[in-house]
Amino acid sequence: MAEEAEKKIYGVSELTDIIKGLFKPFDKIFVEGEISGWKIYPSGHAYFTLKDEGAQLSCVMFSSALARCKAAMQLKDGAKVCLYGRLDVYAPRGSYQMVVLAAKIAGEGDLMAKFNELKEKLQGEGLFDTARKRPLPFLPHRIAVVTSPAGAVIHDMCTVLTRRFPNLEIRLYPVKVQGPGAKEEIVEGIQFFNRPSADWKPDVLIVGRGGGSIEDLWAFNEECVVRAVVASHVPVVSAVGHETDFTLCDFAADVRAGTPSIAAEIVVQEKEKLLRRIDDAARRLARAPQQAGETFAQRIDHLELRMTTALRSGTTPVAARLDRAAQRLAPALKEAVAAAERRLARSEPRLLPAMRESLAKGLRRLSTAQAKLELLDPGSPLKRGYSLTFNAEGRIVRAAETVKPGDRLTTRLGVGEIVSVAVDS
Repeated sequence: MAEEAEKKIYGVSELTDIIKGLFKPFDKIFVEGEISGWKIYPSGHAYFTLKDEGAQLSCVMFSSALARCKAAMQLKDGAKVCLYGRLDVYAPRGSYQMVVLAAKIAGEGDLMAKFNELKEKLQGEGLFDTARKRPLPFLPHRIAVVTSPAGAVIHDMCTVLTRRFPNLEIRLYPVKVQGPGAKEEIVEGIQFFNRPSADWKPDVLIVGRGGGSIEDLWAFNEECVVRAVVASHVPVVSAVGHETDFTLCDFAADVRAGTPSIAAEIVVQEKEKLLRRIDDAARRLARAPQQAGETFAQRIDHLELRMTTALRSGTTPVAARLDRAAQRLAPALKEAVAAAERRLARSEPRLLPAMRESLAKGLRRLSTAQAKLELLDPGSPLKRGYSLTFNAEGRIVRAAETVKPGDRLTTRLGVGEIVSVAVDS
């Protein structure tokens, strides 16, 4: 009993306070790892787990710290980060956590230094000069795209392009857009569309990918990619990442688009708007000859009225001279009016048919291109009874061995879709 009396019995709160005191040496620490389970609550506070190969650490980043964080938009599941903060005990759950005061993407400082160094070098060579950049063609018919065949980028671009002008020829050179080998494949894609071709030469080239971290976008900062963009004989539109993302490829391209979808909008104007512009131009041209003739005739009437008034009001030698001048000028003025009317009459029949013929040629080209596009439409096989199966990530299933029991599949038919779950055969 004596031994038991000497034992110290702690309350839970008391013990927790002691443990909290043990964390005082860790009130200013840096920890590096990968974010998992990132979630922002309605309060604005973010809760997540920081992990590496051997352990994990619960973290909280309160709204005030998150609002000050420059990398806030890049904080998400899978992001590799370096966190600054303090260790603390969360008493209600009896667990310890890191209270994050600041965060940055791991390695970003080194990459930004490399980015700025290469940018300065290439800018010094004149590769980013606006004077060497070319305007895009007014109405491109053939559009080349260098990007990944997976994901939503190519689908979104094709959707925008064909909606705005439904009879375009679009060709994709599929490439990796990040990781080992990505820069080489992007260069090959750009060079492929610049090779002489008797049957297909693009009017414009779009190079791009979706958003991501600076590491994800780094292939478009590689020197070989930048030089390939500059060497392209085909005008290049760079569409890498989001509006706030900038790469060296953006500076080298003839035009930079904030997103791949914006690139499609920049490259192709809407067909209906162009047709309306042609109609408006034809109407303005028809009105212009009429208004010019009316204005000229009105000026003649005013001159004739002024001379007639002057002749009637004067009996002096001046009036006599005016009378003689009017007799000489009247036939000349009438002939000038008649000549102007004849010129207008000759011009109008030539201009309006020419406009109509130009519009007709354009519409014939549109119809021909639309027919070609329909042949290349990936949805055409579906109408003939074929189908496409996609996994839960929206990627096409090309082999049965890539599907595991329990995977959710979506099969697209000519009309509608079938959702199914794979079972073990």
